[in-house]
Amino acid sequence: MTATSVDATNHQRIASLGERVLNGDHITRAEALFLINLEATADILDLLSWSNRIREKYKGNKIHLCSIVNAKAGSCSENCSFCAQSAHYQTGSPKYGFVDPEPVQAAADEAKQNSVTAVGLVAAWKGLTEGPLLDEICDRVRELKATGKARPDVSLGIIKKQSIADRLKEAGVECYGHNLESSRRFFPQTCSTHTYDDRLETIGYLKKAGIKICSGGIIGMGETREDRCDLAFELKAIGANVVPINILNPIPGTPFENKPRLPVMEILKTIAVFRFILPRQEIMIAGGRTMNLRDAQSMIFMAGASALMVGNYLTTLNQPVEKDLQMLKDLGLDPDWDNHGFSDQQENGCGCSSETCDREPVVTK
Repeated sequence: MTATSVDATNHQRIASLGERVLNGDHITRAEALFLINLEATADILDLLSWSNRIREKYKGNKIHLCSIVNAKAGSCSENCSFCAQSAHYQTGSPKYGFVDPEPVQAAADEAKQNSVTAVGLVAAWKGLTEGPLLDEICDRVRELKATGKARPDVSLGIIKKQSIADRLKEAGVECYGHNLESSRRFFPQTCSTHTYDDRLETIGYLKKAGIKICSGGIIGMGETREDRCDLAFELKAIGANVVPINILNPIPGTPFENKPRLPVMEILKTIAVFRFILPRQEIMIAGGRTMNLRDAQSMIFMAGASALMVGNYLTTLNQPVEKDLQMLKDLGLDPDWDNHGFSDQQENGCGCSSETCDREPVVTK
């Protein structure tokens, strides 16, 4: 056997950046690019050990569990290139209208049984307008909140009026899912029926209504490492509370059906860099986890993840929640997340993402 020499320079620089984040400081975009471009396995594992330290400092051993209900499936007017529910593609995905109360109540019961903090109602459409459908959504939210079994979250697309966000808040919505998907530069390759600014505008309305933001993206769509870093910094700028990282599951019939899968170490490295950039945020590993990470799923927590989507996804299956709970137990992690209202996070700006915004930053009390 021939010994391989190891350059200690990267080790020292990773440690220096890790110490800085642990001490409450921030890394720059150039430093994030250095981290995400690490190639040697030893350097990546070094990076993961520091992201794990950062997670433990800011999140302890608590893991925030969420689940979702596909509240309205298929026939979506938007042409998102990754989505099986778009009406633009033939994928065989289920199609049905907005759900009745019973499936939502069943999801709340299951959430309570499995220490799941939040249940999100997710709908496949462009967005919300005033009218009977908004009334029905508010009814489902009130019913879910009244059970006391799970936090009522929603992901209902683009919002164009402040009054709609205000009504959702009044009904009991605490957190709204609205992913930026990728960097501003790469976004046009994912969708052309709405814009990046449409998404930022929606987040602005939600923040003004006092609703917490669950916003992240998808990796493995063909974006660059630079795009991933820029997404993380954009999420930092808007003050996202929960940051879901989805890993593309290429669906036959969609434009992204032939995208090559990301290597496992590339996925873990990306999670780690997100933790360096977003030390206080809940970083959630969501769609594509089981298929893309396989036996390495437990390493997401070493990489810095502090939240997990459990149960099935919108159109694809996840591993059984019992298996996830056992994984957490084996790692000494606690899914009984105390609903502290994200009081350990400081949010930036109003959510409009404008560098010239003159509104006061929103600080969670």
